[in-house]
Amino acid sequence: MRNAKGGDADIVHFSECALSGYAGTDFETFEGFNWQLLHAETQKVMSLAAELKIWVVLGSSHRLTEPNKPHNSLYLISPDGKIADRYDKRFGTQIDLDNYTSGNRFANFDLKGVRCSLLICFDLRFPEIYRELYKQGVQCIFQSFYNARQQGPSIHSDIMRQTMQCRAATNYTWISMTNSSAWYSPYPSCFIRPDGKIVEQLGQNKEGMMVNTVDLSKKLYDPMADFRQTAINGSLTNAPGEIDDPRSQDTTNL
Repeated sequence: MRNAKGGDADIVHFSECALSGYAGTDFETFEGFNWQLLHAETQKVMSLAAELKIWVVLGSSHRLTEPNKPHNSLYLISPDGKIADRYDKRFGTQIDLDNYTSGNRFANFDLKGVRCSLLICFDLRFPEIYRELYKQGVQCIFQSFYNARQQGPSIHSDIMRQTMQCRAATNYTWISMTNSSAWYSPYPSCFIRPDGKIVEQLGQNKEGMMVNTVDLSKKLYDPMADFRQTAINGSLTNAPGEIDDPRSQDTTNL
């Protein structure tokens, strides 16, 4: 957080479960979990945010009333050191559901004229989420991942960044995609423009920090611009209407 402030960052983005650890991976279950320690360490982060006057997206776990399982969450901490909002992972994997309760709401906020939102990891598999955020006017997504401690390269090495590039380009959205650096991480953290290009990424399996800029004045490639709303409105073609031509309707002849 201090390094980010030194780099003139307005917001620091941490990975999924960065502070609490990930149930089922870092520890077996929440049975006997030290919630008091997590609360105390979270307050330290909040105090430092106030000292530095910086926003923080903090991956953690949020305790619910037993017997309900905790949420897998991102705390949005404001520069006054308070929790401005909390996003709870909407879609958990089957393993997640053994330890966590899925959330059901978005966490949108404005930062220096940019409409932002928070998402977590497996949410990327559901394009409907990104379409809904587009309709809500979201221009930048902070999405935290925890895909680490695998034994080596997996399909995630080839599809995770690519899927996020697709989400960015089809919805013309900036995306900050941060992943754990723990061994083994099949893909590194990266920052993606609305045209789908990866602007910068960190080294794989290494701690690091990058500072990027969301520039809404930058005009980037968006071939869907004239037709995106057409699809959102339910039309799966940009034909002007019925094609009154028998050669069009005859689909079995040359």
